[in-house]
Amino acid sequence: MDVTMIPFAEGEKLLDWVGLTRAFEDGHKRPKAEIGDTFLYRDPDTLLNRAAWIDGMGIAVKSATIFPGNPAKGKPMIGGAVNLYNDADGRFEAIVDFHLVTKWKTAGDSLLAAMKLARKDSRKVLIVGAGTVGRSLREAYGAGFPEAEFTVWNRTRENAEMMAAEYPGMRVADDLEAAVAEADIVTSATMSTEPVLRGEWFRPGQHIDLIGAYRPDMREVDDATLQRARVFVDSFDTTVGHIGEIRIPLESGAIRREDLVADYYEMEKFTRASDDEITLFKNGGGAHLDLMTSRYILDAWRAG
Repeated sequence: MDVTMIPFAEGEKLLDWVGLTRAFEDGHKRPKAEIGDTFLYRDPDTLLNRAAWIDGMGIAVKSATIFPGNPAKGKPMIGGAVNLYNDADGRFEAIVDFHLVTKWKTAGDSLLAAMKLARKDSRKVLIVGAGTVGRSLREAYGAGFPEAEFTVWNRTRENAEMMAAEYPGMRVADDLEAAVAEADIVTSATMSTEPVLRGEWFRPGQHIDLIGAYRPDMREVDDATLQRARVFVDSFDTTVGHIGEIRIPLESGAIRREDLVADYYEMEKFTRASDDEITLFKNGGGAHLDLMTSRYILDAWRAG
């Protein structure tokens, strides 16, 4: 059996952030993906299984373990595997490095929304969270907004300083509220179960990008933030019933289902109504995005 193996470093050299956003747009023009997600929990640990089939593109299956306590033990927080199957005959086609797919899928997902929803004159980007995803966001937003200035805030300043040292010109914020007020784009990737961002901190014209919350009990913003913004998601199927950021305020009545403007299957709706509105995007991921990313990576690998 001839199966392509794509490791992280070799694969990443072939990829382009803006090119990936175009692949996402093209992928959402195809028939809607059939997806199946399964979550298992052992607080605070998570097992996530995701599968997707897009007619004409193929099948992807990803399993991920998320153990937040691992970094303190010198171990990776996330592990897993991604398998890609041929659409026509179900043939096992490729094994793509899990971390390569996850990195590019996650940050590319947010970049696509920001390129659609953020003001074109956005120049100041605040990254909330100095972990692995925060670094990926710096790379992605740097490609999509090449003239932007970057600031990072983290609960532990030392970690923010370490991240800033990796990117010349990046500033470290001590006061999160003040940093939010200065930013044009606020992108958040924390592991918080309680909101770290408050609605009263935001000003007209900003774009908010939320990545961190992935479980039903997790949130990064409060109700007031959602109420002040026009809210978009990458997929209704993977956010509304699964992720606390959307599920909790829907259940409490803080927002209504009709307040969610669109997901990527209505890409034409991903636009600002005015320069003064606040836009908010919830990045929920999803196996269909893993499939689109894996296919983009495999195509780039074959192209050389």
